[in-house]
Amino acid sequence: MISNQYAMFLQRFIKNPKRVGSVLPSSRFLASKMVQSVSWDDVSTIAEFGSGTGAITRFIELRVNRSAKVLLFEMDDKMRRVLQTTYPNFSCHSNACHLTKIMNQKGIDSLDCIISGLPFFNFKSELRETLLHQITESLKPEGKFIAFQYSLQMKKHLSEKFIIDKIDFVPLNFPPAFVYTCRKKEGI
Repeated sequence: MISNQYAMFLQRFIKNPKRVGSVLPSSRFLASKMVQSVSWDDVSTIAEFGSGTGAITRFIELRVNRSAKVLLFEMDDKMRRVLQTTYPNFSCHSNACHLTKIMNQKGIDSLDCIISGLPFFNFKSELRETLLHQITESLKPEGKFIAFQYSLQMKKHLSEKFIIDKIDFVPLNFPPAFVYTCRKKEGI
């Protein structure tokens, strides 16, 4: 199963490297770091952007309350079908740019947390701004936004919309990654 996920991830990266962002799925070290800062007892609504083959989703499933509403977003059709089969209790969608619309359809007012594996720096500025707007619109006040990136190039941009509580470096990932743990700023 794991080797099939690696093969699928590599195949999808070759097909669309700007969208997939990496040749391999996130390591267990990165996935663990991504979920570490979440107060899971307080999470009733959460979204994951760029769910891929479910490397981080597995860690979310282990920690999230069974009654919580979980929205997964993955653009790649093949990976999204795998997610739907593997996580039937989670709601799978293709485009995170439609987050607030989907939340309205699901009767969700705001999200406690968003976890993202999207390669923001690879995106055109218009797409990046649309996604960040969706994130700030959907998070509750002081809601958490946790994202990994392969560089610190998004730090200034993220600090305009969020309070960056910390940035952790995860060397045991290929490529090594930075995990941004952020909170929504008041008034945004």
